[in-house]
Amino acid sequence: MKRAKILWADDEIDLLKPYILFLSEKGFEVVKVNNGRDAIELCSTQSFDIVFMDEHMPGISGLDAVSEISKQNPDIPIVMITKSEDEGIMEQAIGRKIADYLIKPVNPHQILLAIKKILDQKEIISEKSLKNYRDEFGKLNDDINNCSTPDGWIDIYKRISAWDLSLDSFGNDAMVEILQMQKTDANTAFAKFVRSNYGDWFNPQISDKPLMSHNLFAEKVYPLLDSGEKVFFILVDNFRFDQWMAIKPLLTDFYQTTETLYYSILPTATQYARNAIFGGKTPLDISRTYPKLWKFEDDDLGKNLSEDELLTLQIREQGRGDKMSYRKINSNIEGERLLSEFASLEDNDLNVVVFNFIDILSHARNEQKMLQELVPNEAAYRSLTYAWFRHSPLLELMRKVAQKGYKVIFTTDHGTIRIKNPLKVIADKHINSNLRYKVGRNLTFDSRKVFDVSEPEKVGLPSQNLSSRYIFALNDSFFAYPNNYNNYISTYENSFQHGGVSLEEMIVPFVELTPK
Repeated sequence: MKRAKILWADDEIDLLKPYILFLSEKGFEVVKVNNGRDAIELCSTQSFDIVFMDEHMPGISGLDAVSEISKQNPDIPIVMITKSEDEGIMEQAIGRKIADYLIKPVNPHQILLAIKKILDQKEIISEKSLKNYRDEFGKLNDDINNCSTPDGWIDIYKRISAWDLSLDSFGNDAMVEILQMQKTDANTAFAKFVRSNYGDWFNPQISDKPLMSHNLFAEKVYPLLDSGEKVFFILVDNFRFDQWMAIKPLLTDFYQTTETLYYSILPTATQYARNAIFGGKTPLDISRTYPKLWKFEDDDLGKNLSEDELLTLQIREQGRGDKMSYRKINSNIEGERLLSEFASLEDNDLNVVVFNFIDILSHARNEQKMLQELVPNEAAYRSLTYAWFRHSPLLELMRKVAQKGYKVIFTTDHGTIRIKNPLKVIADKHINSNLRYKVGRNLTFDSRKVFDVSEPEKVGLPSQNLSSRYIFALNDSFFAYPNNYNNYISTYENSFQHGGVSLEEMIVPFVELTPK
């Protein structure tokens, strides 16, 4: 039991000498006062680890004293002690964010348990979590080494992500490092799985294939619309599953969530993955069916300027009459404008809103040294995502949608990974700039370290030339040119990128939210 300084306020404090003696013998320092006013004054001049506050005292009440102490020191845990079991008093106490609530008569062991629960809770939970991870480590390793199905990899990634958040919250650097090594092993095995199986997912003769970008609307969105739901389809670009887990607590008060993870197509880049979602087709089929809407890598125009048109065409092809809107939000000002126009959206069956903040943040981090310092790792990336979402127009939009009782789909087009290991690649001057995949002719690379696709049409990808091929970086590697090798490393190492093969980029959230 760690030592702590306790303030105990009770108008019958002299009758509590046995309790005070008991706690002193346990190594605690106990300061006694017999009214709320003295408790408030002491808390303004001294530091306490915990406060025990009697609810009913002459003068200022315990509840009012709690309010005053919390204003001065919001981090002090306060335990309310009362003779009353009145539900209204309990609710008032809880509303003042007390740490615990005890009803007289109490015994010394109840007091000790309350102290232990409050002061040692994090340490106890941390120790239990670390033990659970140690117990899970071997089982997770076996599953990583033996996984052979898309659903199996989804389960592994969910477990790794859950441990990532859990261990990070306790600040145990050694265990976090072990988990990171296990995540690297998982990505290495996942890359082998993708190289061996990805082509089969585009073979119409094979039925065992995962949910992928181009099937999202057909399999997940249209059934909701057919059941009579009004749907808000919210896509946050470049959004990982662990980022979803970080913001989820902000939504649980007004939504019930049903989580699915799906596979982003390759390349895990906006041009391909997002167009596939809204077109309801592979990039190859989009380029063949709507050649004017598909832009190749060397086209000067933006690659995602036709998403709304692709979605309109997809709905029309399905013979559907859904009334829809499409909005792309690149700033808070645009988000606030959307909120002001919310009433105009309610007549639609489907409202699609794309938020680009996380993608903008990722690119800005790569270019600005200060942001690199602010976001050095995945934990900081999650934290910044949480801060943005908590104060963003998106959260307010989702509150409004919940109040109206409409269904929400919250998803992304692909994830991102922090890159660490450069791979040399030689290419002509027309090669695309993405660090996680390359497409073109005359590529020279180490075939052992990439996923090489020499026949793009077999995986749903278009070719601008007969000899074009795609290569994808695996795990946390990235492509660098030999003539500018050191500059690439110093500029991009430890940045967050997308386009290649990793759990973080390919397995991404698709969450159905139902208002409570």
